[in-house]
Amino acid sequence: MQDTYTSRLSDQTALPKIDHDLRFLMDAFAEVLREIGEDAVADRLPWPPGNNGDVSLDLSAVNAWPDDPADPVVERCVEARSVAFQLLQQAEENALAQSRRQVESQGPLEADSGSWEHVLARLARDGWTQEEIAAALARVRVEPVLTAHPTEAKRASVLHHHRVIYRLMVDSENTMWTPGERDSLREETKAALERLWRTGEILLEKPTVQGELGIVLYFLGEMFPQTLPWLNRRLETAWRRVGFDPALLNDPTHRPTVTFGDWVGGDRDGHPLVTPDITAWTLDQLSARAIENLRDRLGRMAAGLSLTLSRQVVPPALTRRLTRMAQDLGPAADEAFNRNRGEPWRQFVNMMILALPDPSGPPAPGRYRRARELLADLEVLADTLVALGARRLADRDVGPVHAMVRSFGFHLATLDVRQNSAFHDRAVAQLLAAARMEDADFARWDEPRRVDLLNRELASPRPFMHDGTRAGAEAASVIGCLRVLAQRVDERGPDGLGALIVSMTRGLSDLLAVYLLAREAGLLTYPDGVAVCPLPVVPLFETIEDLENAPEILEAFLDHPVTRASLEAQRRDAGTDRPTQQVMVGYSDSGKDGGLVAAQWGLFRAQSAMVRVANRHGVRLRVFHGRGGTISRGSGPTHRFVRAQPPGAIDGDLRLTEQGETISQKYANVVTAAYNLELLTAGTLNATLRAARPRDDHGLPPIMDRLATDSRKRYRELLDADGFMSFYAEATPIDVIESSRIGSRPARRSGQRTLEDLRAIPWVFAWSQSRFLVSAWFGIGTALLTLRESDPEGFERLAACKRATITWPPLHYLISNAATGLASADRDIMTRYAGLVRDTEVRDRLLGLILEEYDRTQAALEAIYQGPLAEKRPRVNRVLALRGPALEPIHARQVQLLEIWRDLRADGREHEADRWLPSLLQTVNAIAAGLGATG
Repeated sequence: MQDTYTSRLSDQTALPKIDHDLRFLMDAFAEVLREIGEDAVADRLPWPPGNNGDVSLDLSAVNAWPDDPADPVVERCVEARSVAFQLLQQAEENALAQSRRQVESQGPLEADSGSWEHVLARLARDGWTQEEIAAALARVRVEPVLTAHPTEAKRASVLHHHRVIYRLMVDSENTMWTPGERDSLREETKAALERLWRTGEILLEKPTVQGELGIVLYFLGEMFPQTLPWLNRRLETAWRRVGFDPALLNDPTHRPTVTFGDWVGGDRDGHPLVTPDITAWTLDQLSARAIENLRDRLGRMAAGLSLTLSRQVVPPALTRRLTRMAQDLGPAADEAFNRNRGEPWRQFVNMMILALPDPSGPPAPGRYRRARELLADLEVLADTLVALGARRLADRDVGPVHAMVRSFGFHLATLDVRQNSAFHDRAVAQLLAAARMEDADFARWDEPRRVDLLNRELASPRPFMHDGTRAGAEAASVIGCLRVLAQRVDERGPDGLGALIVSMTRGLSDLLAVYLLAREAGLLTYPDGVAVCPLPVVPLFETIEDLENAPEILEAFLDHPVTRASLEAQRRDAGTDRPTQQVMVGYSDSGKDGGLVAAQWGLFRAQSAMVRVANRHGVRLRVFHGRGGTISRGSGPTHRFVRAQPPGAIDGDLRLTEQGETISQKYANVVTAAYNLELLTAGTLNATLRAARPRDDHGLPPIMDRLATDSRKRYRELLDADGFMSFYAEATPIDVIESSRIGSRPARRSGQRTLEDLRAIPWVFAWSQSRFLVSAWFGIGTALLTLRESDPEGFERLAACKRATITWPPLHYLISNAATGLASADRDIMTRYAGLVRDTEVRDRLLGLILEEYDRTQAALEAIYQGPLAEKRPRVNRVLALRGPALEPIHARQVQLLEIWRDLRADGREHEADRWLPSLLQTVNAIAAGLGATG
């Protein structure tokens, strides 16, 4: 579920609006269906007229579908439900946005937990001065990193139609429209709904990386540039409303910085389609869109800065810079200089436009090489306007462009390159074999031997071979990609190039191997005889065991001379006061490995320990959170997630992934996008300042250690049980998901049909479809009840802390997420899917284990909440109650089709089975839409 669904705003403002908007959309949709001859489908739409918000209404009539699985009406009913769930999501999104506006117009917004006003007011109340807060704001940097693999179940064209419908819904609220104009808007909404219906959601072909980048470019190049000014205004409004001096925000560098990252085109882990050419193409596409946006924005600014010589004296600084730019740009500058004679500020902006780099070619004389050069010119422009007394023009005209360049530069988003450590091992082994080294099986060497070789090789700039790409397929892939990055650094500097991320980092050698491969590609330099890498090498700690070993690995890595030299070079280039080491932590594989409690507590412990390691080395730790869109993969209310991080883990800097459908849920519309970015930036400010005043942990860490141990033990009892993989393969639609076309990347890392090889995303997706969601709650019930039995006082201390007004955020976040995960599971639907398991002994034993833990978890959580979860958590209950009855017939159809499809495949009738696959995929899409999440 989306974070905004459980907003803390009053139901009194949001719920009537949701009902009103949902009725408007559903009535229009029903009319469209009837007008095009789909009466049978229109009759079976959920939430029929007369519901009036009563979610307990009997839906037996609209859920009465034909029994024949081949009846086309059934398939169209499934698709209509999918559309209906999307419309419900839009109604909820709009209602929550409007309710926030209503509350803000009527009084303080401090009640909106996590908002700018809430954070600023609380900080002031707790003793921070406005000057201290303003100084901390300048340190705040937030970087969402967009990924596409493989969770987005909607086509790009479908996303477009949904955005149009949302915009029309918002437009229809304007009270200025005449009745005729309002009718016209309704007809436009119906036309958009008809386009959506006639488009369909099933992807006929597996998407390409290029297609996925097209979706990401929409958000990076269009939505976020529109959103950031809204975010800035939200901060200014909150700043004034809490009584702070607006002058403290005058300098644009005293504002938070929001930048963006991208994994599409750079994430190579188990993705054979991401070739060096694709990475180079991705970088070019990102740069081209960034330059195009800047050229347009500078052109609009130039049109406004028509200040003439007849009204003001030109400051010498402007004249000097104009003259220098004209000389550097040569004859090409003549037209730009002569275009607006007598308007020097406009001429200056014309020169800036001319000096923008060509994204498809090498640097040219007089052109900007790095965005910091354009920022310097914008600061000259602003300073000369302030010198005239035109501060308003500096703030309103130049300030937004300055902020745009700070956020997007000449690259739009930083592109990370990620690869698995095992893939690197094979690449190194191929280089060793090509160099005719005995025993070249690098992967099988012990850690001391691996580190010894890497240290010896890194001491020399001499590569193994002049063309390492001929050593083997893995070597060619890695070195080819790193050569693309090396060329980019040589031509344009490191801007726009993110981290070299090593999945499944198990030891120091996994990181040093990247340095070695970078040497082979010419990315490493030896300025003072010590190797220096211009890009950060970043470990990714994913499993529970990896998280436990992370501090020791980080210690050894920061001790290494190549790392120290590289961090110092990166610090000088960035102009910061301390070197920064980025570390990525994975929520997906840790949750898959150990369950919710062990994963979240393991992440907390690992981050705390790594902060201490970094501090000992004088290094600032930048934690990169690899979160997904579901609770099992680290999702949860944004403001609570940020608060739950350990002290020091967010030191002015928050980097996190936004994956799949989460991107469109959070950022498809400007108001919602601004609010979600506000939660991230305000939360980062709050965490940064409060880190100096450690919060009371109520003595709970030892109890959390016990819970993590007991919960993981119980969770592994399920995963390690005899027949588990057979149960999972048959009781969930994992085989359908692996046959789907919703992402360009394979569902498995190497194609082996093992639990270890299966990616966490489809793992969670399959459990979600069949409503087990075991990775979101399984194990916590046993752990809590064991604690209550063995240590009643400790259990009561934990429960009291959760119930208290002022709680310990990590505990609050964990218990709330587990309760939401359990509420999303459905005992009856689990049992229905388990009926697909053919081995009755395996079915009964493992379903019994799951249902037993389900009951334990419900009992334990209700003991903490002191009552039924549905009563104690009414917002979550309402969200699920709206969707649950409408999902029932889709689950029933999916189970029916799974049985047919699997039987045909088992009989070798693949051609007949393939005819049912689109219908199965339609149920997958519809259930994902209803639950608001895939993997």
